[in-house]
Amino acid sequence: MSGGTPAHPRATHLGDFQVRPRMLLIALLAVPVGAAASLAALALLKLIGLITNLVFYQRFDTALVAPGATAHPWWLILSAPVAGALVIGLMARFGSEKIRGHGMPEAIEAILTGESKVAPRVAVLKPVSAAVSIGTGGPFGAEGPIIMTGGAVGSILAQLLHLSADERKTLLVAGAAGGMAATFNAPLASILLAVELLLFEWRPRSFVPVAAAVLTSTLCRGFLLGTAPVFGLPAAPAPGPGAAVLALVPGITGGLLAIAATALVYLAEDGFARLPIHWMWWPAIGGLVIGVGGLVEPRALGVGYDVIDQLLTGQATTSLIIGVLVVKTLIWSLSLGSGTSGGVLAPVFMIGAALGAAEGGLLPHVSAGFWAVCGLAAVVGGVMRSPLTGIVFTLELTHAWNDLLPLVVASVSAYAVSVLLLKRSVLTEKIARRRLHLTREYTTDPLETFFAHEVMTANPEAGQALLAREGRTVCHPDDTLREVANKLAIGDVTQAVVVDRAEPAHVRGVITLAQLLHARRRDLHEEHHRERVLAVTRIPVTPSSATSSKG
Repeated sequence: MSGGTPAHPRATHLGDFQVRPRMLLIALLAVPVGAAASLAALALLKLIGLITNLVFYQRFDTALVAPGATAHPWWLILSAPVAGALVIGLMARFGSEKIRGHGMPEAIEAILTGESKVAPRVAVLKPVSAAVSIGTGGPFGAEGPIIMTGGAVGSILAQLLHLSADERKTLLVAGAAGGMAATFNAPLASILLAVELLLFEWRPRSFVPVAAAVLTSTLCRGFLLGTAPVFGLPAAPAPGPGAAVLALVPGITGGLLAIAATALVYLAEDGFARLPIHWMWWPAIGGLVIGVGGLVEPRALGVGYDVIDQLLTGQATTSLIIGVLVVKTLIWSLSLGSGTSGGVLAPVFMIGAALGAAEGGLLPHVSAGFWAVCGLAAVVGGVMRSPLTGIVFTLELTHAWNDLLPLVVASVSAYAVSVLLLKRSVLTEKIARRRLHLTREYTTDPLETFFAHEVMTANPEAGQALLAREGRTVCHPDDTLREVANKLAIGDVTQAVVVDRAEPAHVRGVITLAQLLHARRRDLHEEHHRERVLAVTRIPVTPSSATSSKG
């Protein structure tokens, strides 16, 4: 090489991913976790059905039914949610406070601060509290509690074995995603939800085990609950380009509705926090709000899968659409802020479908329920801030595969509105209020794009002196700066000697902590420095060429 610059070997030790055979062991452990999560999902759905039937229909049955399908006495609609909320308050006070909330923030918190350790009692108390809440009329879904329950199953298994915190996280998320897949028969959406909301990484070591759990859970669901889509729609022709453009309407309004609902949840939470009573009593007040809303629109109570189905198939009346849109949004937001137990996805499905159905009366007709489907994808994308999950969830729930393009428009536009106008989602705001910060931007680590030889000080004498003085932390020229940073952290030092990988006695120089900032400076420069790279020049027109062109 010219100039006497030493040649640096190609970094053959590096690959696209950092993965070890141990990934297969964790994937193998994820299989029983997925099976257990499917059983937990079945048990939760049956328990919700049992409590709903006992409370509202005075019969012993586990079929999943909704309150409000028939007329109920006003006192029952008003009192049942309050009684259920009182039970939840007592369970939270004397059982575990972890049962409060809608499941996903609690799972996230366990991952971020609890080394993915979930107490065994949460695996029992969370689904029971959710079943009581939903079965007595709470306008929530089963998916948040099953995420926490499935996650607890995975965490408990991991705690019984000799595993790292990252491996416990993988099994926790595997159980959570497996529970989601079993509940909604939506394997791909469950995997995406795990990636977008729970794993905080896209790495084979976690992705493969989670996929194994989800596939197992989905196969088990086929035997337990069947393989049909939850809200299967009749086949319809593919919508034209005009429908895709007009999907911006439910997309933008869905994003605004997501912002309003999120703000309402935490406005309610702040209001409850100012009450001069113990938090154990807050869910009962939220239950009273639910009861009053149920008097206005009884179909807004409970999970409401039957109502969602009517909205998506175009069978809902105008009064039901408006009633659900207004009442469901209010009672869900206000009661969720009280700290009761219940999930967010099913209510979001219903609210989004109602929004789209309402706008469908003003937009051109495409097919039955088309605009409701777009509204569902939009509000999921806006509330969860997970547009890919919103798109795929909607497709797997409905099998409306021909609607893919409009769903992309609706979900992504809602997501864009939401992230531009709101700092936190309904899930991450709760995390932030516990003085934790969670970023959901996934980017390439700039430390992975530079090697040690690009930033080190090529001074063998200084390296030899450092080696003689400290005798530790040796790195190689073809190490990435991330590998160097890891070695500095392990050695608890701020500088390291750079030696040949093939000839460890050959010292090349020294690399310091300050030099690692080179990659960060380069990354910031590329992000903020603006320049015009290409310029458009005008072609001069001579008199002869002008005359020629006129001719």
